Amino acid sequence: MGTRERDAAGSIPEAERVRRELRDALEDVGVRLPSLGLDPLSCTGPRPQPLVDLGRCDLATARELTALLRRYREWGRQR
Repeated sequence: MGTRERDAAGSIPEAERVRRELRDALEDVGVRLPSLGLDPLSCTGPRPQPLVDLGRCDLATARELTALLRRYREWGRQR
């Protein structure tokens, strides 16, 4: 296995760490995305380019996430 293949393979564990960090950060503010995961097709092939799939959520979760983002935007304007 060459350097490129090792680097590409190493990106999958990194993507999983990023997914967990995002899940934890969202849950810290009360938002749970039940389908949050890695896109399986992006993790295949000789040079995988993992993508975090935010998945699907119900309307209540979408509303919570929208409200959270709007509060964050307002907080940024007040700084």
